[in-house]
Amino acid sequence: MEKRPTAAYINVGALKHNYSRMREMIPPDVKMMARVKANAYGHGDAQCARIFEDAGCDSLGVALPEEGAALRKAGIKLPIVVLGGIFPGQIKDIFELDLTPVVFDISTARLLSSYARSSGKTKDIHVKLDTGMGRLGLLAHQIAPFFNALKDLPGIRVQALISHFSESEDVESSFTKDQLNAFVEIVEEIKELGFDPEFIDMANSAAAMAHPDTHLNLVRPGISLYGAYPSPALKQKADLKPALQLKTRILLLKNVPAGFFVSYGRKFATTRESVIATLPIGYADGVPRRLSGVGSILVRGKKCPITGVVTMDMTMCDVTDVPDVTAGDEAVIIGSQGPASITVEDVAAQAGTISYEILCNISGRVPRIYV
Repeated sequence: MEKRPTAAYINVGALKHNYSRMREMIPPDVKMMARVKANAYGHGDAQCARIFEDAGCDSLGVALPEEGAALRKAGIKLPIVVLGGIFPGQIKDIFELDLTPVVFDISTARLLSSYARSSGKTKDIHVKLDTGMGRLGLLAHQIAPFFNALKDLPGIRVQALISHFSESEDVESSFTKDQLNAFVEIVEEIKELGFDPEFIDMANSAAAMAHPDTHLNLVRPGISLYGAYPSPALKQKADLKPALQLKTRILLLKNVPAGFFVSYGRKFATTRESVIATLPIGYADGVPRRLSGVGSILVRGKKCPITGVVTMDMTMCDVTDVPDVTAGDEAVIIGSQGPASITVEDVAAQAGTISYEILCNISGRVPRIYV
C-alpha cells in the first residue's frame, strides 16, 4: 500500500439502476429532478449529476448557490434549482451561473427583479409554500399579499410552485394527504391571481415511492437515488441498490493481554487476550463517534466489534476471532464483504441517527472512487 487506503467506492451501475427504478415509478409525462445537494448525499455531486444527466434527468436540485456553481464549473448543463433559498450577496451568481432560485419572501423577489431589469434578463423562480413542514415557505395568509406584490415586479417569472412533506416516509400518514390537499388548494388560489406555473411539485423520495397521488407533474427524489430507503417500510416499494461502500485497511495489529485499555478515556478494557486492529479512519472521515463500543467492522467476512472510543483519525476493532488476520487486510465500515454486509441503515441505527446523516458526513478527505 503506497497510499492511505481509506476511500468511498461508488457503484455507477447502482446509481443508474436506482435512477431507472425511480423513473419507472412515475408517469412518463411527469418530470424528475435529481437532488444532488450535500455532495450528492456524500456520493460526489459532479459525478452523480453527470450520471443522472446522461440518464435523462430533467433537472437537478442543490441546497446552495455554491453547490450549483461547482456543478456549472464541472460542465453540467441541466437546469439547476437552488432549493435552500438565497441571500442578497448570491443574486449575481444566480444570474451569471443560470441557476433557478427558490423564493419565499418578497424582499428577495424585489432584488431579483431589480437585477433582472439592470441586466436585461428574465429569471425563472420557484416559489415555496409551507403546507406543514414548518421550515421554509409562505404560509397561507401570506399567499395573496406576496403574489399581488409579485405582479408589479418585472423580469421574474414563476416557473414552479413547490412545497415539502414532513412525514411522507410514514406510509400510513394522514398528514401527508392533508398537506397535498392544502397544496393543491393554494395552487388554485395562486392561479386565480393570474399565475400559470409550469411545474407543481412537492414529492420527495418517500412520497414518490409511497404516495402516487403526490407525483403531480414533477418529483424530486434524493436518498433513493443513492440506494438508501427513507424508512424501513419503503423497502417493499422499490428494488434499490446501495451505491456507496466505505472501506479502509488494517494499519496495525496489536496482541494485548486481558485488562488492556483501548483508546481515550479508558472506557474499554479487554476481557481476554485479544488482537486489536487499528484502522486509519475516524470521525473526521465520517465514522460516527457514537459507534464507539456498539458498532462493527467487517474483516474477512466477520463482524468485528469496535473497541473503545472512535477517534478523529483512527478506529480500533477486536479481530481476535478472525482467522489468519493480517495487517493490510480490508476493513469495511459500510458495504459487503463476501456474504456479510453492514448497510448504511445498520450504521445509522447503531449511531442513533438516519442514513442521510451517515452518508452526508463522509468527509471531503475521503476519496470517492467510481467503479
